[in-house]
Amino acid sequence: MENIDELVALAKVYFDAAYAMDADTFATIFDPAALVTRRGEGSSIVVTPVAAWLDAVRNLSSPREGGFARADQILSLSMTGDMALLRLRLHIPPREVTDLLSCFYLNGRWQIVQKVFAAKILT
Repeated sequence: MENIDELVALAKVYFDAAYAMDADTFATIFDPAALVTRRGEGSSIVVTPVAAWLDAVRNLSSPREGGFARADQILSLSMTGDMALLRLRLHIPPREVTDLLSCFYLNGRWQIVQKVFAAKILT
């Protein structure tokens, strides 16, 4: 049960970092070797090392700066031993983002090792 609470705490840190677009906070919960994956144009896949993704985050406007309300949700949490998958949904206007975060329990804490996400424009 303790590990589930720790995963929920990781999700809360993730939501706080996303609302503020705070790359330094994101960096505390991602393993340095993590990858960020999304669909590209057509049927292509874009895979970005987390360091490059964090650099991009530093240049984004935050929902907090825009005065947008938070809409964070943990859609599901699945855990097997020292592995877990978090499915999250959040609003980063003008988009709604769904994240699949693969995590390992490493060095006494949960860390994100893979982020796969999809975004759709809110109407």
